[in-house]
Amino acid sequence: MLVLLPPSEGKAPSGRGAPLKPESLSLPGLAEARAAVLDELVELCAADEEKAREVLGLSEGLRGEVAKNVELRTAGARPAGEVYTGVLYDALGLATLDAAARKRAGASLLVFSGLWGAVRVTDRIPSYRCSMGVKLPGLGALGTHWRGAMASVLPEAAGDGLVLDLRSAAYATAWKPRGETAARTATVRVLHAPTRKVVSHFNKATKGRIVRSLLEADAAPGTPAELVEALRDLGYVVETGARAGALDVLVDEIH
Repeated sequence: MLVLLPPSEGKAPSGRGAPLKPESLSLPGLAEARAAVLDELVELCAADEEKAREVLGLSEGLRGEVAKNVELRTAGARPAGEVYTGVLYDALGLATLDAAARKRAGASLLVFSGLWGAVRVTDRIPSYRCSMGVKLPGLGALGTHWRGAMASVLPEAAGDGLVLDLRSAAYATAWKPRGETAARTATVRVLHAPTRKVVSHFNKATKGRIVRSLLEADAAPGTPAELVEALRDLGYVVETGARAGALDVLVDEIH
């Protein structure tokens, strides 16, 4: 099973250890596309702070994020699973999984990123600010930039197993499963059962808990239908949508 996650806007500070080693990142087929984004992002942020802030969509209060991007090549790196914070990652709680579940997380979780394309939670990266919705002056829209490299790399990463796509819309632009991979792809929408509405914070937290539950249970569904059964066995209320592979998880309480 391959689980596709969005990143978080908020990130933990960079580590104090060794800096980024681009060649050590998973999915080496993305290396050239990563280098192009890294080069332009560092150059943009070093040359013109105001322009960089505008391009990155940062408020005055987030001015420090520009300076952080300037230091991407020299800042200490730490596992991506520690860098990404926020509601989904708090609920997932990678640090509190047992050793076996953490190993499964390292093998099955891919976090999509405007800067890195996609990384495993064990890949060491510095803290950064660059969402998939950004349009860099030279490269253009990052979702479009990543599409070409992703088209060959992601199907190979997915193999012949289930793809559980929990990405937000902006990050889904970088890769759309096709063919046989699409037939093995499941998407999840979390709904507040009494209202049948999506609540953003609630949606993220529940998705984090779903991933944690699957990792702890060592669940290995191979198809969307098997995923439905696995989630029901774990106590979730699941309905299948009108579109193939689309699942609704219903939760009574918003927390």
